[in-house]
Amino acid sequence: MAIRIHHGDQGLAETHEINVTPFIDVMLVLLIIFMVAAPLATVDVPVDLPAATAPPQPRPDKPIFLTVKADHSLMLGDNPIVQDGLGAAINSLTHGDKEQRVFLRADKTVDYGTLMKTMNALREVGYLKVALVGLEGGVSP
Repeated sequence: MAIRIHHGDQGLAETHEINVTPFIDVMLVLLIIFMVAAPLATVDVPVDLPAATAPPQPRPDKPIFLTVKADHSLMLGDNPIVQDGLGAAINSLTHGDKEQRVFLRADKTVDYGTLMKTMNALREVGYLKVALVGLEGGVSP
């Protein structure tokens, strides 16, 4: 049983209603935070890309293959070359025709930086038509 003590009219009257305004303010701030943070969370999503299933293109009569081996050494056709001698070697093979397509092959253990370095070297000597070579059917052994 409770006893009520009356202190006169000077006391504050109790209200039995919940003030939801601070709750709504907090929820709106959280909503904005999640709306901003959600797209940023999808940047580093690991993706297993599908294999290319495009039909193979006709092969030229004498294709120019530039190969980056696992030890990052270069082979132009069947001949080993050094990175610095790439321009002279490819110019002698193509007789200076920079419109010929160069087929670039790389071992699957070669990192992306090395592959880009080789592609930049081709670009520097004027060969802009570069085709990346992969296994037909997109299946790796």
